[in-house]
Order: sequence, then structure tokens, then C-alpha cells
Amino acid sequence: MPINIPDNLPAAETLKKENIFCMTGSTAAHQDIRPLRIAILNLMPKKIETETQILRLLSNTPIQVDIEFLQTASHVSKNTPVSHLNKFYTTFDTVKDQKFDGLIITGAPVEQMEYEDVDYWNELCEIMDWSLTNVFSTFHICWGAQAGLYHHFGIPKYQLSEKMFGIFPHKIELPFHPLIRGFDETFYVPHSRHTEVRREDIEKVSCLEILTSSPISGIHIVGDKSQRLFFVTGHSEYDRFTIRDEYMRDVEKGLKINMPYNYFPFNDIGQPPHFNWRCTANMMFSNWINYCVYQETPYDLDTLTPVVIEK
Repeated sequence: MPINIPDNLPAAETLKKENIFCMTGSTAAHQDIRPLRIAILNLMPKKIETETQILRLLSNTPIQVDIEFLQTASHVSKNTPVSHLNKFYTTFDTVKDQKFDGLIITGAPVEQMEYEDVDYWNELCEIMDWSLTNVFSTFHICWGAQAGLYHHFGIPKYQLSEKMFGIFPHKIELPFHPLIRGFDETFYVPHSRHTEVRREDIEKVSCLEILTSSPISGIHIVGDKSQRLFFVTGHSEYDRFTIRDEYMRDVEKGLKINMPYNYFPFNDIGQPPHFNWRCTANMMFSNWINYCVYQETPYDLDTLTPVVIEK
């Protein structure tokens, strides 16, 4: 089944060219089923690129998914046309009285700032609190994961001596968890961050469990034991050339940046990178939609029970 996206969304044309099954709102309106309602709080600067990446992964399920794009009201994006934001995005105030089956909170390039110094921090905290009562399952990505762990559980982030940047091997720590069903024993995930969360802090919180990790890049997926909150420190949604584009951007700015780990063949930037995380990315998002949302969310969202935070 397809994802249901707004008519004329730019990502639609890209996804159609990739043979991704999408359905516009006008077509979906004629189907007599209860689709999943998924909100995406897009904090990334290049919002159109991030939309395409996430929608590509949400499309590989047998379930119709209605998408609602959210932006912060307390921060104005400088890298996305205002016309696009006005047409396809809404703000929290518009949806705060509604309920959703799922919420995705993306990363953001603010990880080296203190959380409280981020100009939309108070608004984000309000959204994360709201998600506990109005969303069945919330999927936090990269800085969004760090922010969620800090806000809900007081888990700090730590500055790294150099950027964690590249494609890293990972292992499974909780093999029977539905989110990682079908994962290989060793799988690969892109990381692009200057900070980290640490195992010893997570293990102090009894309701959290570590699903996957890397001997190099550290903690990868953390979940609460109710299986309604997930915190993913990597960027599985990245496409083949996202890391390359970030690397070239920093080089052109004259910033200190290492060659991305395990990305370019023979560290030759002239060669196309191996896309060796795509299957795992598709499987993770499909598992989340199917096993963690669709199989568990109530048919009537008005009967949704709150997530209980146990610190």
C-alpha cells in the first residue's frame, strides 16, 4: 500500500521516478479504510531533501499512511522556500488537539549547542510532552534522539573529540525486538554528529533498553520497554550521496573534517560510495510502521492511553 502525501509535493515526482508507490490525498479520499496518521516534525535545514528520504522509507509497507508535515513556529527555516512551507507544512498549534498513530522527530544541526540555547527548545519540549498523550509511537532521529533522551530521561550528550562521520558496522543487542526483526548480524548505518550519548547513562534508566550498537560509533537504537518511544542516533534515511554532500560542503567552507569512514571506495572521492545501508533502513522503518505502530495502535485514536515515563 502507498503513502498518502499532499497533491503536488515535490518529493512525489522523485519517488514516482524511483517506482515508489505514492498516493495523493485526492485519490486516497476514495478509499474506505482507516489509514495510519503519521506526523513528521522536520527540523532539518534542507526540508525537501529530508521529506523525500523519509517518505521513501515509509512507502515500503502494506499499510496506507497519511502524512502531516510539521515545522516549528519559533524558528524560521532559511533553506526552504516559504511558499513550500506555507503549502505543505503546519505548526504544532494546528494539530495539538489531534491524535496520531506515529510521530517522527528528525535531527537538526544544533547538536553542539546546549539544548536550552536552541531557539525552538521550549516548543520542542511541548511537542515531546504532547507526544506522550497524543501519539502512539514516536521515532526520534539523531539530534532528535538525543533531545528526547535528555528531555524525557535526563540523559546528557557529550562532545566528541572529532565528528562521528561515515558508515559504521553495527551489531544487535536485543535480537527478538520487533523493530530490528530481520536485521543481519552485522549491518551498516550512516552517522554524522559531533556528540554522543553513553551506555552507562542509558543503563541507569530501568525502562530503557539498548537494541543495537557499534563498537566504533557507539549507541545506535534505544527504546523504552513499552515499545512506544524509539531513539535512533544514526541517519538511516540518508541516501547514497548525502554524506558526500556534507563532506564537500565542509571542505568548501574550510572546516576541519576527516574523510568519512568506510564510505568512498579506497577513500577516493571520485568513486561512487557503496549504498550498503539501504536494506536495513527500509526494514527498520517498515518494522516500526507494521509491528510497533499498526499492530498495536488502537483503531479509535480517542482511546489512546498515555506513555508512562519511568525514570
